[in-house]
Amino acid sequence: MIDIVLTIVAFNVLIIFFKLFPKYGIDNLQALIINYFVAGGLSLYFSEQSFSFEYILASSWIYHAVIIGILFIVTFNLYATGTQKVGIAITTIANKLSLLIPVGIALILYPNEHITFLKVIGFILAIVGIYLSSTQQKKLSFDKKYIWLIILVFVGQGIADSIFNNAQKTVVNEADKGLFFMCLLFMAGLSGIIILLGKSIKEKPQIKFKNLFAGLLFGLPNYITITLFFGALENSGLAATQVYPIISMGVVILSALVGLILFKEKLSLRNWIGLGFAIWSIFVITFL
Repeated sequence: MIDIVLTIVAFNVLIIFFKLFPKYGIDNLQALIINYFVAGGLSLYFSEQSFSFEYILASSWIYHAVIIGILFIVTFNLYATGTQKVGIAITTIANKLSLLIPVGIALILYPNEHITFLKVIGFILAIVGIYLSSTQQKKLSFDKKYIWLIILVFVGQGIADSIFNNAQKTVVNEADKGLFFMCLLFMAGLSGIIILLGKSIKEKPQIKFKNLFAGLLFGLPNYITITLFFGALENSGLAATQVYPIISMGVVILSALVGLILFKEKLSLRNWIGLGFAIWSIFVITFL
């Protein structure tokens, strides 16, 4: 369980960074690109396996790494666009509910994963917790022409998590973890550069030192987070169908408390009720 707790804490460090970016006028995409290369460099530095193009290209996990890396940056940009077009609450709900995809795929592909009636109740509690803790109003409304954005955020994050879980279970051994992380993070960085170049056709983004510096700072906790997340799937002793909802709910709870304490964000009664459902869901999924 220590891997899961540390993963939840690490994810919240990343959330704190994202909350600080607007305050200092940091360009998210530029910072993310640098961050991915920094995190990828750290993965290579701490890798047990020596770097070799031939070895990487012949590996059974290279396709996993490439697809996950692309989905990382693409999904983030879709998320950022979604917050602008349909609102933070709806986009956040779509992003968090994406845990249903890796859980569902795990139940189908892996014989050792199993679901019980109580686990189903736990998932339902988690969904209610996500909805209540992410919204301020009883009714969510948005321009229906942007429904595709919500769907892509949900599906993109869910597929990325599913492939990550599959890589951990089937193709990435202990010695290869560093190279695997390096490849997917470098691919995310390269994909980010392509997106940035695409945006430069319509507008000319200014490359600012503060964006590069923020990316350098962000790279270390991002590397730690992805390493811990992989370890949680590998060493927690729990099935993936438990790990994903527990981490998601843990992030929901801790990020709300961090927002309340550090950023003076107000929580409504429905938010507190949502956090209560989240805590309850963790208990049911883990212990019942």
